[in-house]
Amino acid sequence: MKAIAKSTAQIADQLQAYDPQALPAESVNTFLAELVSPLAETEKVSLFDALGRVLAENIVSPLNVPPHDNSAMDGFAFDGAQLQPGTPLRLTVVGTALAGKAWQGRVHSGECVKIMTGAVMPAGLDTVVPQEFTQADGPAINIPPGALKAGDNRRHRGEDLMAGRTALHQGERLGSAALGLLASLGIAQVMVYRRLRVAYFSTGDEILSLGEAPREGAVYDSNRYTVFGMLTQLGCEVIDLGVVRDDPVLLETAFIQAARADAVITSGGVSVGEADHTRQMMKKLGDIAFWRIAMRPGRPMAVGRITAEPDHQEGRAPSSTSAVLFGLPGNPVAVMVTFIAFVRPALLRMMGARPEQPVMLRAVSEHPIRKKPGRTEYQRGIVTQHADGRLTVRLTGNQGSGVLSSMIQANGLIVLDHQQGAVKAGEEVSIMMLNAA
Repeated sequence: MKAIAKSTAQIADQLQAYDPQALPAESVNTFLAELVSPLAETEKVSLFDALGRVLAENIVSPLNVPPHDNSAMDGFAFDGAQLQPGTPLRLTVVGTALAGKAWQGRVHSGECVKIMTGAVMPAGLDTVVPQEFTQADGPAINIPPGALKAGDNRRHRGEDLMAGRTALHQGERLGSAALGLLASLGIAQVMVYRRLRVAYFSTGDEILSLGEAPREGAVYDSNRYTVFGMLTQLGCEVIDLGVVRDDPVLLETAFIQAARADAVITSGGVSVGEADHTRQMMKKLGDIAFWRIAMRPGRPMAVGRITAEPDHQEGRAPSSTSAVLFGLPGNPVAVMVTFIAFVRPALLRMMGARPEQPVMLRAVSEHPIRKKPGRTEYQRGIVTQHADGRLTVRLTGNQGSGVLSSMIQANGLIVLDHQQGAVKAGEEVSIMMLNAA
């Protein structure tokens, strides 16, 4: 990681009207952009290991793709200058051009070559008529008037990628299409940033791990698996530290172990007044800001840096071995919403990836939505596209921050901005689509 430049207090001083007890949601990402730094370490991997990785260098095309003019379909290649408006064209077939082998003959006026998809265009020919557009006439074909125009159905040399031009940019997360593009350039290995290491654990005496017997007042830990899924989708190396009880010794051990990663995510124990030791241990081992974000769900959150050095003095800036800490709320939906809205963009920045803006749509609300100005709300919604193209959205039902099933039903989050008030049925609202998150 890069050397730490600013403390959380110094970053806060740069924000206008910074109030940790009522922090606007739009200020959170501004703060986190200053807190986190991109990775510097890189490694070279094969294409089979590159899916989801972040490119650490620009890829300049070493060749033209395609390397030559070629046919876009099966048909007959000819000189398109022979086409005359309103006049049929009769051409004699003088040969066949197959894909992977250039046809070496010469084609004169009134002649054509039968050609396969991908085959090199013979010299002097620039147009391909699809086979189904023609009528056979002995050794010739007839092309009806108006069937095509000169230049149709020809792929130009370098049409996809030109030699010497940038094909992929540093910071791009490599998807399936990018892997295919790299292969089309003959590139077998690429330089990527190393995987981001993220340690995670849940906190609280009321949390049960899978396999434990149920007991009164306890709940099974869903957050651990939700966060694991979201981190894995991002391509992070996940370090699972399980459930940590509300005990100072156990918490200190877990935080010190977790801080050897690049980032640490916890759930639970960050609300003011909770009867646990999580907040105090965060303060002891790191430079942490505790927030009450003006949002719903997900009001409490802690962010900062935490050190892997057990002799860290409270109030002293963490060392270069420190990790970025995201202390998330304990309720399942609040964990998901704060991760999507804040943690995911910060982790992408740490991974060296270019910013990825969520897909935002506008849809008409099917019913009224209660909302008071002064906080941002992320309500779970089901977006429907109608036959006429209109988008409407309805709430999933109970919007409680513990109703995890609502995140299964929803395909989008209805984002009601900080200053926005109640929504009437028939009004448009903003939707953050979850399938792009």
